[in-house]
Amino acid sequence: MSDYLMDEEPLSSGVIYRLLSGSVCPRPIAWVSTQDKQGNANLAPFSFFNVASVNPPVLAFSPLRNGSGELKDTVRNLYEVAECVVHVGSEGLIEALNTTSASLPPGEDEFTLAGLDKAEMTGVSVPRIASAPIAFGCKLYDMIRFGDQPLAGTLVLAQVVSIHIDDTLWDGRHVDMDLLKPIGRLAGSDYIRISDRFAIERPA
Repeated sequence: MSDYLMDEEPLSSGVIYRLLSGSVCPRPIAWVSTQDKQGNANLAPFSFFNVASVNPPVLAFSPLRNGSGELKDTVRNLYEVAECVVHVGSEGLIEALNTTSASLPPGEDEFTLAGLDKAEMTGVSVPRIASAPIAFGCKLYDMIRFGDQPLAGTLVLAQVVSIHIDDTLWDGRHVDMDLLKPIGRLAGSDYIRISDRFAIERPA
């Protein structure tokens, strides 16, 4: 057994990344579209993602700076156009999702790279993925920066202003997981399906 006191035995950011990403899992995947002030679209997946609030509805995701300390296009775009569309990573689009994780020069369109069609998203100017079964149109609520160093995160709080959902997924009360087939992120190149799940009743 090992114990680490971070102030006395600092671990490198690379080691901490592997430890956190390998322990805090499975993680849902936010597949986020943004655009810059010239209207160039960007699409990228982020697995540091969850729901932050229901009333108001706010989603939270955290893009990390790269190894040189540079911001991701998603964050830069949000400073220019404070809107985004958050899609849920699903098994049916996993190859396209993985393709959009590639590092492209600013201004290049990951929709085009992955062969994905765009569609208008109600309430925001940013496009959604036409074939994605669920999408949340969001306005930027806040961004919290954790520094300028490599692998520092920028926590994006995105308030949901519109929702697009395939009618076959939603009965007004439940989302059909067997149709949505969301996927989770593990460490390295590993993902996980939800085909093996169980239920436990919560105590009163």
